[in-house]
Amino acid sequence: MRSIGYLLIGIFFGIVMFKSEAASWFRIYEMFQFQSFHMYGIIGSALVLGVIGVQIIKRKNLKNFFGQRITFIPKEKSFSRYMYGGIIFGLGWALAGACPGPIFTLIGAGFMPILIVFAGSLLGTFLYGLLRKKLPH
Repeated sequence: MRSIGYLLIGIFFGIVMFKSEAASWFRIYEMFQFQSFHMYGIIGSALVLGVIGVQIIKRKNLKNFFGQRITFIPKEKSFSRYMYGGIIFGLGWALAGACPGPIFTLIGAGFMPILIVFAGSLLGTFLYGLLRKKLPH
């Protein structure tokens, strides 16, 4: 039954991504050319909502679907891991015109050339799994 809930949330997320044009290659290109505030507004809104959501979870001691308290594990402070990861993610996003969320949205919308990008993201995930122990964490 939970899987149906996740599926419905995913479908809703895909519709919102498509209707807000967050999955549009043109909008992503505009963002990287600093020609439009559209994508920065979407990303900024998501950031603000995420911060508010985390604070609510922490202050209200909310529980997950299984009844367990949600906890946040502090991460190591590291510059290189975030810098390298951000550069690789940003380059992939700029070259492909899509990050993981829009890839699935565009497949669902019937844009079949994005399957090449999807195959590349799977290959990248596989390579990360192979090289994980050699990368800074």
